[in-house]
Amino acid sequence: MIEVEGLTRRYGDFTAVDGVSFRVERGEVVGFLGPNGAGKSTTMRILCGCIGASGGVARVAGHDVMEASAEVKRRIGYLPEVPPLYPAMPVRDYVVFAAQMRGVKDPIQAADRALSRVGLADVGGRIIDHLSKGYRQRVGLAQALVHDPEVLVLDEPTSGLDPAQRKEIRDLLLELAAGERTVILSTHVLAEIEAVCERVIIINRGRVVAQDSIASLASAAFHTRLRVSRPADDFAERVARIDGVTAVHTETDGAWRVVASRDVREYLAAAAVPFGLTELSAARGLEDVYLELTAGRVGAA
Repeated sequence: MIEVEGLTRRYGDFTAVDGVSFRVERGEVVGFLGPNGAGKSTTMRILCGCIGASGGVARVAGHDVMEASAEVKRRIGYLPEVPPLYPAMPVRDYVVFAAQMRGVKDPIQAADRALSRVGLADVGGRIIDHLSKGYRQRVGLAQALVHDPEVLVLDEPTSGLDPAQRKEIRDLLLELAAGERTVILSTHVLAEIEAVCERVIIINRGRVVAQDSIASLASAAFHTRLRVSRPADDFAERVARIDGVTAVHTETDGAWRVVASRDVREYLAAAAVPFGLTELSAARGLEDVYLELTAGRVGAA
């Protein structure tokens, strides 16, 4: 459904997107992760035909984003981080307008259907500026859905929302993602990625640094939290010499996080007991992977 090959975007001497390549199949729900300034929003804007690329190719349903921009836009629903709303317009009028701009045959019916889908059927007559931020996000989703697109590209759809509002939007995304709709979701809230997405693409400094299922990324290495009460000066070096250990990181709370290519907890326990072992627990998740790939070592022992 989506094919990106060697995508590049430069702003003068600065390269925001540097040779990005990935595929998203029909019906997949994929999380697009990366720190601020990593190139996520730029990549998404290129995919949606909002800006051009300096190099590489992006295709949606076989259509080149640059050469067949109008055809691609008919197939994509895009919600940027700041929804493109007209605050003075009533909700229903705005979504009807969005449908007209999309060339929908029956814009009124399409608008009513989109508003019902996002839970706004009862507020169609209200002025957008009078709505809460959570409801304004829903209006943004309605405009992205009004033409019933095959692909949804959502950039930080829960940005700035409180926990209750985030849950509402997350539940809505789960409903929208069901079936054959393809979804790319960018967010800094990793719990949302784990709840909604099947696979993640992690980008850092304009380059893809990982792309796989969440389960595969989380199990790519064994991570163990280790703490002792009487560490020797060379304790970390002793741990690092255990067969299978590939890295030893110092956590901010004084514990160590040991990365290994196999389960070495038995050997860690044997090495740590003489120094007052107080904690030995498995620790591995999407957050660990994300931090390693985008921020490097937390601090080397």
